[in-house]
Amino acid sequence: MLEVYDFALIALIVALVELLKGVGLPKKWLPIVALLFGIAAGVFYVHPADVKGGVMVGLMLGLSASGLYSASKHVIDKKVRK
Repeated sequence: MLEVYDFALIALIVALVELLKGVGLPKKWLPIVALLFGIAAGVFYVHPADVKGGVMVGLMLGLSASGLYSASKHVIDKKVRK
């Protein structure tokens, strides 16, 4: 089961994706990288004994991180355009 502090993994995934973006990874790959990081965190950290559960939680973490990344990008873009 997910604990409250496990949701901090979403912020970590967003930070890692931003780091890779800064290194030069093309933007079209960023959501896929977020999903891969989420699945890795789910399988190896959240549910190491249950791969299916880890993948499901990892998908949730990765999709949340990519959505958070996308939403924050749109907010920043709107502020810059004003």
